[in-house]
Amino acid sequence: MSKTFAGNFFEDYRVGQTIAHAVPRTVTAGERALYTALYPTRLPLYSSDEFARSCGLPASPLEDLAAFHVVFGKTVPDVSLNAVANLGYAEGRFLAPVYPGDTLSSTSEVIGLKENSNRQSGVVYVRSTGRNQHGAPVLEYARWVMVRKRDPEAPVADPVVPKLAPAVAAADLVLPPGLDFSRYDFALAGEPHRWGDYAIGEKIDHVDRVTIEEAEHMLATRLWQNTSKVHFDATARPDGRRLIYGGHVISMARALSFNGLANAAAIVAINAGAHANPCFAGDTISAWSEVLDKADTPAPGVGALRLRLVATRAGAPALGLRGEDGKYLPDVLLDLDYWAVAPK
Repeated sequence: MSKTFAGNFFEDYRVGQTIAHAVPRTVTAGERALYTALYPTRLPLYSSDEFARSCGLPASPLEDLAAFHVVFGKTVPDVSLNAVANLGYAEGRFLAPVYPGDTLSSTSEVIGLKENSNRQSGVVYVRSTGRNQHGAPVLEYARWVMVRKRDPEAPVADPVVPKLAPAVAAADLVLPPGLDFSRYDFALAGEPHRWGDYAIGEKIDHVDRVTIEEAEHMLATRLWQNTSKVHFDATARPDGRRLIYGGHVISMARALSFNGLANAAAIVAINAGAHANPCFAGDTISAWSEVLDKADTPAPGVGALRLRLVATRAGAPALGLRGEDGKYLPDVLLDLDYWAVAPK
């Protein structure tokens, strides 16, 4: 009997199946330092304990996307080890801050399955939840991923495609306990722009660019314990290239968005997301954002911005997204719809 695990294939999943993922991960200040080394992030709430305390938090939490990567990484060996590509996200909510010393674990429920017409692969839909050492949920999200079949002729169940909300309702956003922006220090934050300074429909070119390096994306993917073969094994894809982990692109684009959205202080929900085209080492990433909506929150001095964050390869049309055929332009890498909190 083999003691090794080759990962699940499409025909191994069943709707309603619950998967408890190994291995719990205790996060430390080391994750924060490495996150800052990998991405040009400067968001003040995640950079300074004193700034975080002035905003009503006990200390600076781990960056929201760093917590996302840890939770996501736990799911990979069971959900996407044999993935062709991660396709999208929906109904993501950050439910509690994660602090150094917290231990995170993940579970997933299979909520949908649909075999592709070529019978070589299928799409697996899961809802994943990350919990801390107290069993309290810190993050939940749905995602769908294309997974290879072990045997193209293997029979599969009738397709089930879950109905997912197009966006998290503003009333369902969960803010960190005690969050208070009434004494927000705009000088220390780096930009003067308040929640009220942004208009629905406004587009912001974030100007800056970063070239993706092979070594950095490999380090990042290992840091998050993401074991998907397409990120490490150059023989896992017909073109012999290692695919950049989509979360690496998300974090890079979020960091670039500081220039123009420095006070979009924390992500509280992910409404939708698509990795529109593959990203490879050597690609130079730029980013732009569009303000999709705005909402009040019950927290003092805190408003919510619904933002579309688009990452593109250098050379893509400025602020462009789709062609005349309605499909993503070939140099669009990421289309992410999320809610962030900002000072009023």
